[in-house]
Parts: sequence; structure tokens; C-alpha cells
Amino acid sequence: MTTAATAAAAVRARAVRGRLWAAAAVTAVFILLFLVLNIQGDWKFALSRRLTVMGAVLLTALATGGATVIFQTLTHNRILTPGIIGLDSLYVLMQTAVVFVLGAASAAWTDALLHFVLSAGLLTLFAGSLYQGLFRTDKYNVYFILLIGLIAGTLFQSLASFLQMIIDPNEFLITQSRTFASFNNVRLHVLALAAGAVGLVALYVRPCLKYLDVLALGREHAVNLGVDYPRIVRRLWTAVILLTAVATALVGPITFLGLLTVNIAHQFLGDYRHSTLLAGTVLAGVGMLSGGLLLVERVLAFSLPVSVIVNLAGGAYFLYLVLKESQK
Repeated sequence: MTTAATAAAAVRARAVRGRLWAAAAVTAVFILLFLVLNIQGDWKFALSRRLTVMGAVLLTALATGGATVIFQTLTHNRILTPGIIGLDSLYVLMQTAVVFVLGAASAAWTDALLHFVLSAGLLTLFAGSLYQGLFRTDKYNVYFILLIGLIAGTLFQSLASFLQMIIDPNEFLITQSRTFASFNNVRLHVLALAAGAVGLVALYVRPCLKYLDVLALGREHAVNLGVDYPRIVRRLWTAVILLTAVATALVGPITFLGLLTVNIAHQFLGDYRHSTLLAGTVLAGVGMLSGGLLLVERVLAFSLPVSVIVNLAGGAYFLYLVLKESQK
């Protein structure tokens, strides 16, 4: 590499670091405002509750952002998210089925810890079974996997809609509360368990993260560069499944969160390195969710859940990306 190229690379690296610090500063402001703004009464109680909510925000941004970055790298497509494999629809079906079969007074519904464990376990079991069947050989088609996930998601959504039509109206209203993502209902002991699960997944997948830059070049280039492609990809897919399952079971489905945050990080940072992209994605997720919570609580007076706002913005951005790709 020439001296001029080295200098240009150093300038770009400094620019990216500066943008990351700027994003971190904006995110810190949102977090601080959420924690201390308009506290009345017992500060200790209010701060402890808000810290739990912010912990859920951080964990969701980390799990969803990390899963989406890996997912888009493996599929070589920036308009896809892990939600396409049908986990969000399965989560809605599970909530409806529990109330329909066991009732809203059952422990599987009222016990927060049991509910989280069952939800995360069933989501992981479904996605793991799907990919285990499709990854028996090294020759697989990513788009076939996505097609299977899309069909499964449509089936789950149809079944959930059917059960919601015949369920007791009062229990339907109770069920609806779980079909939208909520950070205010997260309990501290559930958050601790979810954080432990995400930490274990991070340790499991950490040795493979260094290969993401090479995997982005495609299978042939990765194999030629000495990457054990089948093993690394299986491990990364496992991480995507577990992270998505934990985030969904913790707060509920936010389909377009990963799509928004990853693409915002791409556009803002302008850097291809996954180490930088992961950091930018997490910062974007935390900033978006904490800012959304401020908007919902201080402006909209809890009239809308934050997931509706994120999915509305994400859906519009998804259409923009599709139209942009079609014009190329």
C-alpha cells in the first residue's frame, strides 16, 4: 500500500471513529433524558424502574442489531431481517394459543419468568428445527430457506388470527397486549436471565465474528481464503436464531428494528468493517428505542406502543429500499 493510500485510510478511520463518538453522544443524551426527565415522588423507585426499562432497551438493541448484521451478511442482502423466518408470527400465535387453551390466569401467562423461558425455548426449537433440516448438507439455498420462513410466518399469522376470532373477547384484549412489544413490562429477574443468555451467545459466536468481513465477499472467496465455511456459517446461523428468540421473548416482536438500525449504521458510518458496523447498529438501536420511549411517554401519553412507531418507520424505509433496488 502506498503512502498516499495509507494516509487516506487513516483519515477515513478517524472520520468513522468521530461519527461513532457523535452517535454515542446523541444516544447518551437520549438515555439520560429518559432516566431523569420528569421524575416525581420517590427517585429511588423511579430510577430503578427506568434502569430496568433501559436495560431491556440495551439488550434488545444488542441482540436484534447483532442478529440482523450477521443475517444480512450471510444472505448478502440489506433489505432482509431475521423476522422473515417467521419468529414474530410464531410468537403471536404462542401468546394466543396459551390464552385460548389454558386461559389468561394460567402460570404460563402470569408468571413472567416461566413465560419468557417457554417463549424463548419454543422460538429456538422452531427455528433450530427449520435450519437443522435445511443444513444437513453444505449445499443449501438461502432464498429457499427464506421462502420456507415466509410460508411458515404466514401460516402462523393465519392460525393466530383464527384463534383470535373465536377466543373470548375479554381474553382477546388481554392477548393483544402481548402482541405488541413492551419495555415497561419487563421484570428485573427476567432481564437478568435474558442478559445471561445473550452473554453466552456472544461468547459462543465471538470467534466467528472476525470472519464476517470475508464472508461478505461470498462463499467462493471465503473458501479460497481458508475459511471453514460450513462450520462458521452454521455457528453464525445458530447465533442469529438464539439472539432473535431471546429479544422477541423478552419484549415482543419489533419486525423492522434491525432493518432500520443496520441501514442507518451503513449510511451514517460509510464503513464496511463489521466491527464498526456492529457498534454503530447497537448505538442506532439504543438511540431509536430510547428516543421512541421518550416520544411515547412525554408527547403521545402512551397512546401508541413504541413498536408501532418503529415498525411504521421501518415499513416505510423497507419500501424505499425495495424501490431503490428495483431502479438499479
